[in-house]
This record gives sequence, structure tokens and C-alpha cells, in this order.
Amino acid sequence: MYPVVHIYPEKIKENALNIKKIFEERGISFTAVTKVTAGNIDVANALIEAGVKSIGDSRIQNIIDMKNAGIDAEYMLLRIPMKDEIELLVKYVDVTLVSEIETVKWINDAAEKTGKIQDIIYMVDVGDLREGVWYENAVEEISKVKDFKNIKLKGIGTNLGCFGGVLPSKENMTTLLNIKKEIEEKLNIKIEIVSGGNTAALPLVEKNLLPEGINHFRLGESIICGTDVTNNRIVPGNNVDTMILEAQIIELKDKPSVPVGEIGFDAFGRKPEFEDKGIRKKAILAIGEQDIIADGLIPLDEKLEVLHASSDHTIVDVTDSEKEYKLGDTIKFRMSYGCLLKVMTGKYVEKIIHK
Repeated sequence: MYPVVHIYPEKIKENALNIKKIFEERGISFTAVTKVTAGNIDVANALIEAGVKSIGDSRIQNIIDMKNAGIDAEYMLLRIPMKDEIELLVKYVDVTLVSEIETVKWINDAAEKTGKIQDIIYMVDVGDLREGVWYENAVEEISKVKDFKNIKLKGIGTNLGCFGGVLPSKENMTTLLNIKKEIEEKLNIKIEIVSGGNTAALPLVEKNLLPEGINHFRLGESIICGTDVTNNRIVPGNNVDTMILEAQIIELKDKPSVPVGEIGFDAFGRKPEFEDKGIRKKAILAIGEQDIIADGLIPLDEKLEVLHASSDHTIVDVTDSEKEYKLGDTIKFRMSYGCLLKVMTGKYVEKIIHK
């Protein structure tokens, strides 16, 4: 039943193998991120088949599901844990990202009860303004981890490109390395991992611009989608047709290209703008903003134009297509990372695995 998303694990496996080859040549490890697939078991299996050793997700529920399904990997919790997740974290998670000393204390106390040593990666904000201790205060704050006996400071890391859109650079990577060096000297320890971020940092790796010492990344979009939205590109050698959305036409009519009457705001508080192109043939699809992000839909038929969407309807201009669409036909799309995330999380889009 439509709408459906067609999932091709073999193509995702090929992407993972391509990334793995690039990274192994440079002595860098990576965690494959399943967040955008909502921890899909078939996708996770494909990653394991590609030789992935570490899987990361932001939702502990997904990690639990994958572990219970027998997916054998090191599991990394990517979102800073909530207080009421701590006991589950200690039970199911191997490595967790943190950014608050009080959170470290909660994890330590829970780990102490079970006799576990919990690995952490302490996040440092080097400019993007998402999670992490501000880089100027990082050494002082992270050094306090030494007070907790059931915590191992496995690494430090940063995130770039997600909130502020700050691009990874040699300069901000060097800032992270300098912080690592200072902490090691202050605490007389060896920090194993310096996690330089996500897909946005791939160009530094590909162009051999990554400072020596950055030895880990957390990669989701580049593997699952084959794209790098921060740098506005397709990752060289990767498939982009790994997940295809298919939605059905429920209305097909010729209508003006500009509404008639005074234009206010739509149901989501947006004020749409329209270009007068005269009468156009428009298809309404049985899918909407509850399921997708309309701006993230990329029609496989390049002559189509996605115009707008409401909660349950998406309007597509089919006038210029060489195909003669009929009522009941379907239209297929690739999706941006953000659109795919919404599709995979929603319960109203069926997921079909193609072996």
C-alpha cells in the first residue's frame, strides 16, 4: 500500500565498502550511523556484511532493537544521554558521547552498581554551536573525568555542519588535537580516539588535508544516502538510489499556477510564493508534511517540479514531463537526508526491503 519507501541494502553495503576503503588507506576508523534509517535491521546487517565494526545511533531504542536482533557490533550512543536513559545506556551501549560532567557522574554511579567501566567520548564545541564544551574551557572541564573510577575517557570529539553549518577545516581539527594533547599531559593518560565529526568532514579525508591524529568519524548520510549535503555534493563512488520513495496520484487536474484570492499563511505558518506560469497540470500525491519534507523530494522524473505540501497532500507540477501521468499512477523520488529521516521515522510510509 502506498506510500512506500523502497530500501536497497546492497547499495548501502557498496557505499560502506567504498568509505571503508578510503578510510583504511589512511588509518582512520569510523562508526556507521543508522539514525536516518530508524535503526533498520536489514540496513544494519548490510553494514556488518561490509565489515563495519561500530554502529552509532541517537536513539537508544534503536540500539536495543539492533542488539536484540543479533547485530554484533560496538554500539555508540550519539545523542547526549538523558538522565532517565542512564541505566539503559550502561546495559546496552559500549561508547557514549557526553558534554556535561554531571552526566558523567550519573553514568559513573550507574556503571558502579553493575561493575562496568563505561567508555565515553567527551564532545568539544569548536565553533558550530551544537553539543560540546566550548573549546576554550575544554581542558579544564574534561580533566574532571579523572574523578570517576567507572568511566574511561576513550576519546574526545566534535560535531560540525549540523547546527551552525560550520565546515570542518584544518584549523578547527587542529584545535581539537591541541586539546587532546593538553589533556593527555595534564592527566598523564593516552586518549585513543579523536573523532573529527561527520560526513561534512569527508573532503578533508579525500584531499589528504586532515591533520594527523584525527582518527575517527561518525558517518551516516554519506553511507546511507551517498550524499554530503553540507558540501552540496554526491560522495564520489557512492550510490544515491539507496532509498526510493513512491507515492500515488489521487488527483490530476489542470489548474492555474497562482491561487485566486488574498494569500495568507498556510497550515504550517508559512506564506507561499507563486510564479504565474498560466494553466498547469498538477498531480496531488497521497503524502504530506506529516510524512516528508517537501523541499527534500527529488523526483526521478527530472521534468517534474514539487510545488508545495500540506499535512497530507503534496502538489507536483507534471506539465513538462514526457510521461503521460494518469490518476492512480505513482511518482518516485530520491530524498534529502532530512526528508528520509522523517519518512523512516513515520508510521504511515510502508518500508519494503529489496534483497
